[in-house]
Amino acid sequence: MVEEKEPVSPVMADLREMDLTSAVAVAGHPLHAMSVHFPIALVIGTLGIDVLYWFWGDPFFLRAGVWSAGFAFAFGVAAALVGTAELLLVKGIRSRVGSWTHAVAAMTLLAIAGTNWGLRLVAPEEVLPHGLALSVLASIFTGIAGWHGGKLVFDHGVGLMVSPDE
Repeated sequence: MVEEKEPVSPVMADLREMDLTSAVAVAGHPLHAMSVHFPIALVIGTLGIDVLYWFWGDPFFLRAGVWSAGFAFAFGVAAALVGTAELLLVKGIRSRVGSWTHAVAAMTLLAIAGTNWGLRLVAPEEVLPHGLALSVLASIFTGIAGWHGGKLVFDHGVGLMVSPDE
């Protein structure tokens, strides 16, 4: 039995032909994919620090939370700059709806992370409950942005630079 393939629309055919390789890379390694691990780990780490502060109440965790939230925001800004460059420079990435969904979720995450850091700098006594709530919200948006980013890489091949020999 021969399986019949569904006809591909001209729009989808054009989309599949677009270049998806990274425009911002070092030695074939996309910088955005390399840089997102730091803010992800720091956002989740900040949540863990907040839970430990809630449990023990040790002021050490307040200081650790300021640094963790601050570095999460700073590394997030760096990853966002590279990701935005990729989005704007590569038409094949820009043409995919998932790229925009990922960008919106990541920018929302960045706003939450910046607010979380700012709260800790200005009003450390508000870490419980507001800082903890922001850390939970940031962790949720980390999952959302990460899921959409992973779909772009693993399902669509966005940012991959594969040599013809492979």
